[in-house]
Amino acid sequence: MSGLQPLQQFLVKTLIPIHVLGFDLSLTNSASFMLGATGLVVVGLGLGLRNATCLPNRLQAFAELPFSFVEGMVLENNGKEGLPFVGFLTAIFLFVLMGNLLGLFPFAFTFTSQIIVNFSLAFLILCVVTVYGFIRNGVGFLRLFLPEGVPLWIAPVLVPVELVSYLSRPVSLSIRLFANMVAGHSILKIFAFFTASLGVFGIVPLAVNVGLIGFEFFVAFIQAYIFTLLSCMHLNDTLHSH
Repeated sequence: MSGLQPLQQFLVKTLIPIHVLGFDLSLTNSASFMLGATGLVVVGLGLGLRNATCLPNRLQAFAELPFSFVEGMVLENNGKEGLPFVGFLTAIFLFVLMGNLLGLFPFAFTFTSQIIVNFSLAFLILCVVTVYGFIRNGVGFLRLFLPEGVPLWIAPVLVPVELVSYLSRPVSLSIRLFANMVAGHSILKIFAFFTASLGVFGIVPLAVNVGLIGFEFFVAFIQAYIFTLLSCMHLNDTLHSH
């Protein structure tokens, strides 16, 4: 059992040590896969949309698919007022999706298994939503924490509760994604270990492992979808706060 270390795949390792003025700017496996995910998205969209026409070919239609998917999500949850955020939310969706999918390949690293990465994305969303909320509604954005019609005497209790709930959103978003990625990938590692240890008798467990891999691809998409959907719901507070 000494070879079974399912959590070792989530260790952040330094690939190229870089230290500048006392700051550690080393390139890690997590950072390299984030750069790789970003590069794949940029190159893929660039190739698909470089000769964009009103009547798209298959490659262009495939490149536009994520935008159409997120646009439908935004229209359903935010209405037409949320359309300016389609590009931003599509970038979030593709980044999370690529992070989830890349980690399913051998010797790859799942950077969405790192809470700090997920929290940074969720905190970015919170900052964008909050700043836009004040730009759009001014001081009236604070009504989000004390809706109209609520008696003022309950404000000392309600406002802190609503504020804590609002600020805790990045935590809940990041932990949800982190937990699903770590749990799923750990189960795959455990099943793969037992399948290999059984040798020729591992045919049946191998079939189960293949099924789990297919399921994890589905989970990778669902988690990216949920992350983006919850971001839309947070944006909705800004667009329709009264």
